[in-house]
Amino acid sequence: MQPLTRNTLFYGDNLPILQDYIASESVDLVYLDPPFNSNRNYNVLFKDESGRESEAQMTAFEDTWHWDAKAAATFDALMTTAPPDVSTMIAALHKIVGRNQMMAYLVMMTARLIELHRVLKPTGSLYLHCDPTASHYLKIVLDVIFGAENFRGEIIWKRTSAHNSAKRPGPIHDVILMYSKTDTHIWNIQYQPYDEGYVKQFYRYVDEQGRRYRLSDLTGSGVRYGETGQPWRGIDVTAKGRHWSVPSAELDKLDAEGRIYWPPKGSVPSYKRYLDEMPGVPMQDVWTDIPPIQPHAAERLGYPTQKPLALLERIIQASSNEGDVVLDPFCGCGTAIAAAQKLGRRWIGIDITHLAVGLQKNRLLDMFGLKPRIDYDVRGEPTDLSAAQELAASDPYQFQFWAVSLINAQPQGGKAG
Repeated sequence: MQPLTRNTLFYGDNLPILQDYIASESVDLVYLDPPFNSNRNYNVLFKDESGRESEAQMTAFEDTWHWDAKAAATFDALMTTAPPDVSTMIAALHKIVGRNQMMAYLVMMTARLIELHRVLKPTGSLYLHCDPTASHYLKIVLDVIFGAENFRGEIIWKRTSAHNSAKRPGPIHDVILMYSKTDTHIWNIQYQPYDEGYVKQFYRYVDEQGRRYRLSDLTGSGVRYGETGQPWRGIDVTAKGRHWSVPSAELDKLDAEGRIYWPPKGSVPSYKRYLDEMPGVPMQDVWTDIPPIQPHAAERLGYPTQKPLALLERIIQASSNEGDVVLDPFCGCGTAIAAAQKLGRRWIGIDITHLAVGLQKNRLLDMFGLKPRIDYDVRGEPTDLSAAQELAASDPYQFQFWAVSLINAQPQGGKAG
């Protein structure tokens, strides 16, 4: 199997697509946000003009997994064909969790995570976005497949404002589990903005241009007997058991540039460190600086699980480089592929609904002017009358979503794209 050479959208079940079309060690970064029984109220979005729920559109956003014949068959396959430690793990979870929605979800996710581990390059990373309902189980699965030593962190993203929950703390965060394939993974440090309180406390000075700055020491601890130990502008810091941080010529240059703060006579001058020149705080594992998409935001598409573009940009910048391949196997409205395109990465997106694929195509056209089959490939959609008739017969809902996407429309019943 050869790696894909063009950006590609796939319609269909991501498991066989991963198995049949995505080559081993061909992907640099995987981001996935798999749905699971979130109990989020999508009904408001999908009501027809009479106020009734639109069954067709609700089907596109079904996010509850069920223990059925398909889940049981996948479980049996894992027990017989998966690596021994994975089989042992899934059997133990089956005994603990039982046959229910959660176990169906874990079985289906385990099969897919095995494939996602396969397609990652040795320098690759995976970010699994979930809520606390299943994150503890998913971490067990990931520890076994990727190795506990390749767990890189649990990111907490504040996804909403305060909730008033009667019998527990308000659930306002999502979990993003980060794993690498090896310890040689790509890591580009990112920075988060300083919070307002920190700026007010430390960047207390403002120059005549309105730029905020703080004062930093121009000296270092200990006596030096070279150039940095000599007096500068009549100030001898050696007497204080210190030395200048840079030679006198560099101090003269900084002073000429207005970068030195001169205190009252007798005190040691300080360096002006400007706020607008600082990158921010090195990225931590609690993200409160990326807000959820607001109701009237320009990027809002009306897709129930849409994530902010800034969230995916941060992940992609941290764990990939320009030209690398980003894969989202549950790509929904396409935020990950939009962020990848914006940042100069290649991408692969997979989704099981034509509604989502239609949204992705429209988004790529609106944001970047990209046209399907010209600027990128689309696989799994009908390409002739026979294939269209087959889709209409096998899944009328998906046929509806595909057909209306051809004219940049949406299914009847409220905003869906």
